[in-house]
Amino acid sequence: MLTRLRTVYSNFPSTFWTLVGATFVDRLGGALLFPFFALYITARFGVGMTEVGILFAIFALTSLVGGLVGGAVTDRFGRRWMLLFGLVTSGLSSVLMGLVSDLPLFYGITVFVGLLSNTGGPAQQAMVADLLPEEKHAEGFGILRVAANLAVAIGPAIGGFVAARSYLALFLIDAASSLVTAGIVYLVLPETRPESTAAEGEQTFLETVRGYSVVLRDRPYLAFILVSIATLIVYAQMNSTLSVYLRDVHGIPEQGFGWILSMNATMVVLFQFAVSRRIKGYPPLLVMLLGALLYAVGFGLYGVVASYPLFFLAMGIITIGEMVFIPVSQALVARFAPADMRGRYMAFFGFAWTIPMATGPLAAGLIMDNLAPELVWFAAALLGLLAAVAYGALHLRIGVRLAASPPVPAGPAAGD
Repeated sequence: MLTRLRTVYSNFPSTFWTLVGATFVDRLGGALLFPFFALYITARFGVGMTEVGILFAIFALTSLVGGLVGGAVTDRFGRRWMLLFGLVTSGLSSVLMGLVSDLPLFYGITVFVGLLSNTGGPAQQAMVADLLPEEKHAEGFGILRVAANLAVAIGPAIGGFVAARSYLALFLIDAASSLVTAGIVYLVLPETRPESTAAEGEQTFLETVRGYSVVLRDRPYLAFILVSIATLIVYAQMNSTLSVYLRDVHGIPEQGFGWILSMNATMVVLFQFAVSRRIKGYPPLLVMLLGALLYAVGFGLYGVVASYPLFFLAMGIITIGEMVFIPVSQALVARFAPADMRGRYMAFFGFAWTIPMATGPLAAGLIMDNLAPELVWFAAALLGLLAAVAYGALHLRIGVRLAASPPVPAGPAAGD
């Protein structure tokens, strides 16, 4: 095992491992807080899941705007400073959210947090694509997920213990982890943006933003995003609806849910790299089809099982879906993107996450508050099955393009 780990370490540059370590520190704070965010809102402000869904929607939509701006800034001015800005604003935002006790003011802070805290996301993903050759992108994103999930394996169990005593402490720990990560980035990580072409260097920032028109004309990429939106609406229920459902319908406390998420993360830590290597040679859209099917089965089970061990089984199936789906989806974005537009393609992929976060929890909240709660999981299963069919259709249409050589830089066209 030790020899294998050394081999894995030597196959990737030291700068990449620094980014992985920084990601772990940042995600550890978030892993303590985020799984209990819906529980915090319902307990702090005495509201139902519909209100939680509205807050998630506000945060998701404003995060999309922040991510799109961050993607353009990342391509125009570089990855490092944009990542620093996102980490610092994320840390300060956590402190604000933990101190507010007035719901209307919490709404206003949610808008502020959404606009600023996600600006560094495209920079981090672009860094991975910059640092690694194309054939290692899926493995690299998989390793990044291992680091993030190692944090999640530790975080929810600790977070459940802390949340039972002080939610404010969760927000403060999250803020501290973001600021420590910012220090690591500032002191150690270099800029990774590829050398600009002469034409790109002459662009104004407005022309860089207008480069999103290139993305909007990439119809295969847009189709890929639409199907990913459907799949991630299903996945979004894990960190929003599921905790409240298990508490209110089955009496599972915060710490009980924390152990379920810790199992999810532990599986990723132990098996993600092996899974990434095993699926490396398969057509990526067919791998994503498999992931969507596993989501359909795992989330659907929550509508029919009623015992704590079976909740773990359902999460285990979902976790296998995660391990095949998420790293491959990120690698596919890098595959679609010209080298000089990685930040903007990564930012635009934010639609695939933001729309689910904006609509999934809200729709689930309306169902839980007004209909049978189990219907959430039956709807998730149906949507996952439809997404799997759509990935199969996409494979037939654009599989050849994805097997071709990586795209060349967009050059002057990026300012169209």
